[in-house]
Amino acid sequence: MTSKAGKGIRAMAAARGFTLLELMIVVAIIAILAAIAIPAYGRYGYRARRPDGQQLLLQVANAEERYYATNNQYGALTSMGYTDPAPTEKGYYSVTVTVTADPAGNSSAAFTATAAPVAGGSQAKDDCGALSITNADVKSSVGTTTNGSCW
Repeated sequence: MTSKAGKGIRAMAAARGFTLLELMIVVAIIAILAAIAIPAYGRYGYRARRPDGQQLLLQVANAEERYYATNNQYGALTSMGYTDPAPTEKGYYSVTVTVTADPAGNSSAAFTATAAPVAGGSQAKDDCGALSITNADVKSSVGTTTNGSCW
């Protein structure tokens, strides 16, 4: 016949769990994976918010071309019904327009619309920086990125 004390010792020996070392290894693996995943997710966020500025830039460029067709010159944002600077729909960018003379000296014959990330906003640290488009449909950015194309 077995005693109750013998059963308790065998039950304790059969009970299994994680050691502190095993738990620390799992925590270290999770930390390494998080160190890789979090920056990648941030870059994805920047890339996902860029169309907010691109969309308004294209709308402004189209409005400028309509204005030019009517008035034979490019106009300021306010003459096309926008505020100056014009905030984008989601508020990540602020668009301004610069109207300049063309190389032949014709005043108000060229424009550059620029969408700058709002200072202190979630898009401010994007590597692309400010996006711009000209009357010749030249699209550019201030910075460069290894995370896809800025346009």
